[in-house]
Formats: sequence, C-alpha cells, structure tokens
Amino acid sequence: MTKGDCMINEKNLENILLKVEKPARYIGMEQNSVIKNLNEVKVKFAFAFPDVYEVGMSHLGMHILYNLLNSQEDICCERVFAPWIDMEEEMKKENIPLYTLENKEPIRNFDFVGFTLQYEMSYTNIINMLHLGNIPILSKDRTDEDPFVIAGGPCAYNPEPLAEIIDFFVIGEGEDVTLEILDAYKVWKESGHSKKEFLLQVAAIEGVYVPSFYDVSYNEDGTIRAMKPNQSGIKDKIKKRIIKNLNDAYYPEKIIVPYIETVHDRVVLEIFRGCTRGCRFCQAGMIYRPVREKSIDRLIELAEKLIKNTGYENISLSSLSSCDYSQLEELLKKLMDRFEEKRVGVSLPSLRLDSFTIDVIREIEKVRKTGLTFAPEAGSQRLRDVINKGVTEEDLTRTVTYAFNEGWSTVKLYFMIGLPTERDEDVLQIKDLAYKVKDIFFSMPKENRKGNFNVTVSAACFVPKPFTPFQWIGQNSIDEFYAKIKLLRDNIKDRKVTFNYHDPRLSYLEAVLARGDRKVGRVLIKAWEKGCKFDGWSDLFKYEKWMEAFEEAGIDGDFYALRHRKYEEILPWDFIDAGVSKSYLIKENEKAKDEELTRDCRLGCNACGINDAFTGGVCN
Repeated sequence: MTKGDCMINEKNLENILLKVEKPARYIGMEQNSVIKNLNEVKVKFAFAFPDVYEVGMSHLGMHILYNLLNSQEDICCERVFAPWIDMEEEMKKENIPLYTLENKEPIRNFDFVGFTLQYEMSYTNIINMLHLGNIPILSKDRTDEDPFVIAGGPCAYNPEPLAEIIDFFVIGEGEDVTLEILDAYKVWKESGHSKKEFLLQVAAIEGVYVPSFYDVSYNEDGTIRAMKPNQSGIKDKIKKRIIKNLNDAYYPEKIIVPYIETVHDRVVLEIFRGCTRGCRFCQAGMIYRPVREKSIDRLIELAEKLIKNTGYENISLSSLSSCDYSQLEELLKKLMDRFEEKRVGVSLPSLRLDSFTIDVIREIEKVRKTGLTFAPEAGSQRLRDVINKGVTEEDLTRTVTYAFNEGWSTVKLYFMIGLPTERDEDVLQIKDLAYKVKDIFFSMPKENRKGNFNVTVSAACFVPKPFTPFQWIGQNSIDEFYAKIKLLRDNIKDRKVTFNYHDPRLSYLEAVLARGDRKVGRVLIKAWEKGCKFDGWSDLFKYEKWMEAFEEAGIDGDFYALRHRKYEEILPWDFIDAGVSKSYLIKENEKAKDEELTRDCRLGCNACGINDAFTGGVCN
C-alpha cells in the first residue's frame, strides 16, 4: 500500500458522523483553524494527541506548535485525536483510516505524525492510532512510504517504553527544535537519501533522541548494564532543549475555538515556565527549570488579541504555580482594569497556599468567583517537610479564612497518599485538615456565610517519576494503597466533606511505564492487542487484561513499580541531561529522609545544576 491509496470517502464519513455521540469531535472547521492546500507545501505535519478531542484541545502545547508550524508558508500542521469507541467502530465498518481534521487526510499521507506524551496511560492509544492510520506499529517495520513517527512532551524524559515504536523523540521544549527538524527534512527530501540518513542528520540536533541508534544491555538481575550508541558520531547524552527568552518566544495570537465544550474552555496565558520551589515528588518542577517569565506588557498584549480573536470570557493564567509570578498582583490589576467592563474573568488554576493573598482573591473575584483549588499534598507537617512542600497548616487556615470572608463556600484540596515515609497518622491528618476547613466556615456568623459549604478531598496515589529526588523510591503496593484509602473513607463521616480517590491499579501501571525500560514496550503492545485503550478512563480501564499482558510478555511489573533502586544503578533515562544533576537529586532524597527543607531557589541558588548546564535562565 502506498501513500494516497486509502483516501477518505466523504459520503461515508458524513453517514457515520450521524451515528456517533459527539460528531463535532471529528469535523474540524472551527474558528481560527488553518486549512492549507496540501499540494502546495513542502512539509505535512500531523499533530497527534492520544486522547479525545476535548482533552487534546485543552492542551496549550498543541495550540502553540499548531500555530507556529502553520505560520511557516511551506509547512502545514493538521490535528488528529484518538477517536472514541463509537467512532472507531464505525470507521472500521466503513474502512475509513484515521484522518486529520483540517483536510480529512489519512495520517499515513503525512511526512510526520507527532505525538505529545502528557500521560503514561495514553501509550496504548498511540499504538491504536498508528494501527487505525495503517502505519506499522514498530519503527523497524516502516518503509519509505510511511511517515516519521515522533514524540515529545514530559513523558519523553523517559522514552524507553516507546523506544521500538517511535522513530525519534524531542526532549525538552519544542518550539525551536521542531522547526530545525523540519528544515533538515526539506533538505533531506530533495537529496533522495535514505530514511536512515535523515535520522542520522536529526540525531545531530540538540534535544533529539533516535532509539534505534542505541543498544541496551542488561545484567542478570534485569537492571541495565550499559546503553551505548551503535553508530559513529552519535551522542552519549541527550541534552534537553529550552527556550531561553520566553518573552520573545512564539505564542499564538489566535487559538482554535471548538464547537463543543472542552476541559479548558478559555484563553490560556502562559505567564512563566519552570518552578523554584523544589517539591521532591514533582517531575515538572525539575524538568522545566529554569524559571523564565513573560513581561506584564507582553501578557496584556497577548490577552487583548486572544480575547478579540476568540470571544472567550475567561482568562486562565498558566504556569506550575501562578501565584509565584513575581508581579502577579500588578498583572491581575491591569487585566481586570482592561477587561472588567467586558465581563472577562481571570482564573488561577495553580495556587500555592503560602503565596495566596487577600489582594489576589479580591482581584480575581471582581467579575466572577471561579473555583478555589489548593494542594497541601500531605496531611501532616512532617510529611510536607519530607516532600519539601514548604506550606503549613497556618497557610491553609489563613487562606481559606480570607476566601470564606470574601464569599467563597467551596474548596477543593488535593493530597497524595503513599508518599515516602508515610504513616497512618499522616494519612488521618488529611481528614483533620478537611474538618478544620469546615470548622472555619461554620465558625463565621451565620449572616456572613454565603452559599452551600463543601470541601472536596481528592487523594491521588503517589507515583515516583524520573528526574525527581524520589526516582529511586519503590511505590506502595496496590493493597497498601487500598488500606490507606479505606482508613480515610472510614474516618470521613461528614456530609460536608466529599472524598474522592484515584484507582491504585492505574497508578501502579503508571509507575511501571514511568520507570520502565525498553522491555516494557512488549507489555504495551500485548495490552493493546487485548483491547486496552483509553486506559486513563475508568470505565474503559481493563486491569485484568494488563495483568495478562505482563504474564505473556514475561515482565514483572513489580520490578519497575515497587522496587527500591540503589543510587549506583543505571536508570533507563540516565542518558538524558535534564539540567538537574543526579548528585543534587541524591542530596534531596537524603534530606527527605531527614525531614529537612530546601529553600526556594528565589531566595538563593541551591546548586541543582541547571545554571551550569543552561545559561540564560532567570532563577532568582
């Protein structure tokens, strides 16, 4: 089968769209989408998000790259999302391959299919999308007629479970490196050289990892003995890419406005990248260093253009911790002054208890009261010190008191269970904190209470992630997680306190994939063959099928999820330079054992290594 053999029958497509639950997921043609003539461009790039449309369209990185690539005259970028179960069934009946939204073009006819890796439990969707697109699942089976399959995003910091599926990975921030890759492709395409020659060319680009150019050997106990290049001139270490000046970096002035409600239906303003806090469980806080801020003037300029070009009535300030923006109060005042009359609200989706002030609350409530969500992460101060969270119970009580006095009545609190050194008393203090929040509300005079009070407690199961101080720590077993969940559920007996928790079985698989090596790829393919997809959706999750896949692949999931590692062990991701040194991560793990805090980087450098490895970042 060659490119162009399987074109979309538009009449058949129209017929099946009448049979599926949300046809707007599959039609495209939204406001601000870009449709180019595919015969008039040099590079065709399919941006693939391995989840449903509503989730993918809420992803900021997709909007940035989509508009960046389409701003280049000779490049076309089109979107493709994982079809929901009903749509997949109908597509198979009518022999319709997976296609992009803009031109309804089969993804096999593109030069690149680029996946973003936001969540490990989307990996089976990647396999399924390749299959639906008539693209061989294993990279070694692809011919000159097939597109290059590439991937990036936070999960690419351990690419090894997908090493035999993805042709090459982009490590780090993608704006500059993606254009460099596509420029190299244009030259290669004219040269007539082999696909291997192109892979050798992109492997020389900083931030690009080509798995087929590396061989992995193992010790008898299953740990990695060595990982070595098998081609001359290939780098031993892959250094992540960063955008040094965020203020001058590309940012879209228009974003696509979906026809249906998405997870985040609003204008998203990225105010800074990186984090200075150093929470020991947080991968994003480590891999996105150093901190780089956008100026207020640039943010106001972007906000005006995006509101005008979309018609949205809410602006979300995006970062890992929005309250840590150095000029937050001034930014909020200027945004409200500019947009209050237009009834445009501002929300802060990522809030820290120790940097949230009454002035911030008063600014964001001027138009409408958006939800308040906080993440104490742990119930006890001891455990918060272990993870270097740096917030206290007093921070929580002060903040919710402010909020309740200003008219809020609902609060969401996010915690993790299974954190290193956790004890039952730490778990029970989650309940104590929630009850304290309730008591603060009802201690107010009745006439001052507004709305129906509720506090929602959400407990996620801790997953140790690469490039964190806890990357060597074994995860709690599924049974241990369930015991802690039962402990909380049995002790939370107040109807004003809602308790939610994540499925420990899902978190177990996430840990396997997060810390897995190349051998884990066999499990992924087996699980997909057994019907596993949309694993992050509880109603579609097939835990038993996954267990069968582990058994048939001869892989012990506990080896990856539950096992404690020694510092000297070679980890599957050790060949990647994320900027934060291994010695720093070890030091932080030891400080966790001693319940010792590390200061915020803004208060003084903690020698994590990022400034030595990457110049141009503003860390204080």
